[in-house]
Amino acid sequence: MSLRGSLNSIVSSVDGALAAVIMAYDGIPIDEVAVEQSEFDMQLLSVEYASVLKEIKRAVEVIKAGNLEEVSIATTQTQVVVRILNDDLFVALIMKRDGNFGKGRYLLNLNSYELARELS
Repeated sequence: MSLRGSLNSIVSSVDGALAAVIMAYDGIPIDEVAVEQSEFDMQLLSVEYASVLKEIKRAVEVIKAGNLEEVSIATTQTQVVVRILNDDLFVALIMKRDGNFGKGRYLLNLNSYELARELS
């Protein structure tokens, strides 16, 4: 399955999903799928979260806590689950606050290995 196909499958399978994006830590998107009715600027959200993830990754390396695998961010309006694909890229699933977080997290984990393989 293509990158876009994999992202589309994840977004269409999770209630409340707004978008899924594969992005580099420098904020450059590789591919993304968004639901049309989304009220958020997904590109801006992804770029800002990429910056935060870069800092989290650096902190994990400094304290020697192992490799960063996953980060979740919850706000009053959204939930974001981020799964690390490799040293340069991550995939993020952006959901409405009442979206199905558990299923989104599960599907990102399940598909992250395939996505990483397709990107190598």
